[in-house]
Amino acid sequence: MAFTSAFALICFLFMLLNVSHCKTLKRDAKALNEIKASLGWRVVYAWVGDDPCGDGDLPPWSGVTCSTQGDYRVVTELEVYAVSIVGPFPTAVTNLLDLTRLDFHNNKLTGPIPPQIGRLKRLRTLNLRWNKLQDVIPPEIGELQQLTHLYLSFNNFKGEIPKELANLPELRYLYLHENRFIGRIPPELGTLQYLRHLDVGNNHLVGTLRELIRVEGSFPALRNLYLNNNFLTGGIPAQLANLTNLEIFYLSYNKMSGVIPSELAHISKLTYLYLDHNQFSGRIPETFYKHPYLKEMYIEGNAFRPTVKPIGVHKVLEVSDSEFLF
Repeated sequence: MAFTSAFALICFLFMLLNVSHCKTLKRDAKALNEIKASLGWRVVYAWVGDDPCGDGDLPPWSGVTCSTQGDYRVVTELEVYAVSIVGPFPTAVTNLLDLTRLDFHNNKLTGPIPPQIGRLKRLRTLNLRWNKLQDVIPPEIGELQQLTHLYLSFNNFKGEIPKELANLPELRYLYLHENRFIGRIPPELGTLQYLRHLDVGNNHLVGTLRELIRVEGSFPALRNLYLNNNFLTGGIPAQLANLTNLEIFYLSYNKMSGVIPSELAHISKLTYLYLDHNQFSGRIPETFYKHPYLKEMYIEGNAFRPTVKPIGVHKVLEVSDSEFLF
């Protein structure tokens, strides 16, 4: 019995030693060392040694998370944010094929997102907000089939919002505000079964709501819809009431017109309704004033009749990205 116990202990210790000496996959080590060598990131001063997952007494590089796969360690998360990284988006990142999370937010990255981004098939979170990235979003981003969170806000992206984003079946949160997008919002986005938050505010988008929700059963899980500060026209279609999970509807500063349909008040979870600074007219249906959850309805800057009153006290809606990370 004692021999069996000792043998089991030896085997267990051997396994621990074997795991601790797993080498980082050469592909991943090469990619991160290439990034380290080519860009003058301040963070690289904390990247000691040649092995990003740590080697011997050296810890993993700051912002690098690794996991063991068989006889090797692979990089699964890379988080390097708010350290004033300057330079183009590092294409070598797209060689980290096991990445599930890539977070470069709040830096000074420039240039385009490389089309090779489509290689990161396991990526779930891509956070590039608050940079200086430019050009169009590559259609290859639609190849990230596992993606649930996409943050591209506060950059200088231009062109149209790619309809290939509708190829991301797991997408929950899509942040595109504060860019230079033009054209129409792809109605194909309405086919995303799990999309909860869509923010395309502060761009140069045109089109109508009727075009956006023309697909039957559009946006079945959508809770927050931010369309503010664009050039949208037309009215609010009664069919918008089919978005039964809608809680925040932000239309401020567009060029929309017409009357407010009473059907909109039938959205039972509607909490914030921002209609201000458009060209709406007529009356607000009485049902809005009896809505059990509507906390704010802002109507300033329209052509409503004088008897129309707002609901609640206006404040700028700024929802923190961190509330939607998990």
